[in-house]
Order: sequence, then C-alpha cells, then structure tokens
Amino acid sequence: MEFFAVNAPTAFAHVDRRLNIAYGEEERQSLDIYLPRMADKRPVVIFWYGGSWQEGSKSYYRFVGAELAKLGFVAILPDYRLYPQVLFPSFEEDGARAIAWVERHAQEFGGDPKRIVLMGHSAGAHTAAFLAFNHVFLKKYGADSSDIVGLIGLSGPYAFVPDSDALRAAFPAPFSDKDWQPIRFVDSQSPPALLLHGLSDKVVLPSETIELHDALEQQHVRVEMHLFPHRRHTDTIAPFSPLLRSRTPVVDEVSAFVRSLSARTTP
Repeated sequence: MEFFAVNAPTAFAHVDRRLNIAYGEEERQSLDIYLPRMADKRPVVIFWYGGSWQEGSKSYYRFVGAELAKLGFVAILPDYRLYPQVLFPSFEEDGARAIAWVERHAQEFGGDPKRIVLMGHSAGAHTAAFLAFNHVFLKKYGADSSDIVGLIGLSGPYAFVPDSDALRAAFPAPFSDKDWQPIRFVDSQSPPALLLHGLSDKVVLPSETIELHDALEQQHVRVEMHLFPHRRHTDTIAPFSPLLRSRTPVVDEVSAFVRSLSARTTP
C-alpha cells in the first residue's frame, strides 16, 4: 500500500530525521528514525508496516514517523525482508534484530531503551505482537523483552491462518499455527496492549482483535480495545496523516496509551 498523497504534508514537519541506518547486513535491514528536536529519554515507538509480508517500504510511512515524533516520541520505522526473498520466520528475525539495535542505540538519539513500545499495522501488527509476546524468540536475537513496555496493534491478524498460495508458501512446513500465531504466546508477562480495528475491515477480520483482547484479559494483562463502526482496514493507519485525521481517533488514543505507559514506568 502506497501513501504518496498522505506523505506530502510531512515534508515540512518540525521533526528531525535520520534515514537508512543499518541494523543488519542485508539490503532491507535498515531503519529510519523520527524524533522531536532536543529529544532526551523519550519513549521509543517501533512501527512495522503491513503488506502481507510481500510488499511495502518504510518510505511510504513517513507520515506515521513524523506524527509520532510530533507527539513527543522517538519513532523507529524498520524495513524488513519480504517473500519470496525469505520465508517465515525471517520477517520476525528482522524485527527482533531491529529491537536489539534500538536497545543498544536508543540513548544516542534521545530515546529511552527501557521504554520501548511495539506498534504495527496489518502484517506489521502481527510482527509487533509476535515479538511482544514471544520472549524466547526475542532473546535468541539479542533483544530483552523486559524493555518492551507496550504493544499497539492496528488491524492485525493475531490468529493468522494463511489463506492464499503465496502466504502458504511464505509460512511453510515444518512450521505451523503454533509457531507463527502471536496469540499462542500470550502469557501473564505480556506487555499492556492497545488494540484498534475497523468493524468493516474485510482484509483482516475484527474477530482477530477481539480474540487477542480476550486472551490477554484471561491472563490479567492490561488491554484496551476500540472497534470503529463503518471503518475499514486502512482507517486505523491513515489518520496519522493530517489530511485524514478525522477518520478515527487513533492518533489521540495512541498518544494517551504511550503516555500512560510512561507514567507507569517512570519513577
């Protein structure tokens, strides 16, 4: 999905940007940083875009990084390898490596490495949730799950079942649902979550968000869920552009959620 029109207003946003910083050796293992000017010990939000693990670029989502920085957060937008270049779990490996990089370097650009929020839209929400819940996987790639203080899922497939030839090829045997469904890794140590979904979403059904909400509640994990009537798949991400702000109150809800985490984790 390309957001050329909504990216236009971000060209003059009053934020600092650092582009195409490598977190690995592969071409797509790079990230962009958007930060408030004079940032110091700010919460860090790592955002993964969607695209069915087959397409997408961090450059399409400049409007998300700019808006998060305007809210006062340090925003990290990683690229990651895609099918058919790689198969599961390589997408998630790249995500874990990006988190580990942020933990090592956050202080260099005014971020707090102990206040990291994982956020994603669609397939990116799957990655964010998978990494927020799968502590063993994170540790394997040098990241510390204790630094993750929150999850923000926008229209995500958390009980994902491949439903096309391409997706079945991208998530091959010997792996199965128990290996790639984020909901399978929910436990009492999962971070607080904000889950947002449009009720008219036909790309990822809102039942995915409801199911994750219920699983987190069963583990007594703090979870907020907002389901938007008559809103579709992109209506949870498009409002980060000023041009489409009125579609849903997503930006205000994300801001309030991250600030609440900061209040809870700051001495």
